[in-house]
Amino acid sequence: MKPADRSSVLLRRLLAVLLMAGGLPALAQQPPSLELCMACHGPQGNSQNPQIPSLAGQPRIFVENQLVLIREGLRDIPTMKGVLDGLSDPDLIALAEYFAAQKPAPMAGAVDAPRYLRGRELAAQSLCGSCHLPAYQGRDQVPRLAAQHEAFLREVMLEYRDKPGLGRDTVMTNALRGLSNQQLDDMAHFLAHFGKIP
Repeated sequence: MKPADRSSVLLRRLLAVLLMAGGLPALAQQPPSLELCMACHGPQGNSQNPQIPSLAGQPRIFVENQLVLIREGLRDIPTMKGVLDGLSDPDLIALAEYFAAQKPAPMAGAVDAPRYLRGRELAAQSLCGSCHLPAYQGRDQVPRLAAQHEAFLREVMLEYRDKPGLGRDTVMTNALRGLSNQQLDDMAHFLAHFGKIP
């Protein structure tokens, strides 16, 4: 056998052993439609678009709930219309488990210390950590806020404050009532860069 052939055989055997041993789970256990999700929500669910949320590290139950609401047309996100059509409940659960297991990437960009500190104080006054937990990682049906895009966080908070409606969490509406646009900007900046300033 030629050396090149031996190398090829060894490489195939090594790949087979790694797949059987779970050494390459990303290749062996990708849920259905994952590539479609990553087209918008980014590699491993870490969004590259400031208007689109990162799914990496979101609580599994939160992601499951949102996927079902979107698939059933109970949560209206125009860009998601039809994307989940045909996916079964087990498919959605597999996607939620995958994204919950991914590590959120820290937000790029410089931290504006005065804005960060004002946002931290506002988040403490608004008791954000009582539902989203002190590190803003979320839990159960409550989303992770830390390391989300600042623009996305601001837009969501504006919607909660200004457009309470069907399916909106009234706790969030009440928590944000009376906050100015500048205060929401500061809180979004703090949450996007959470942990960068002690």
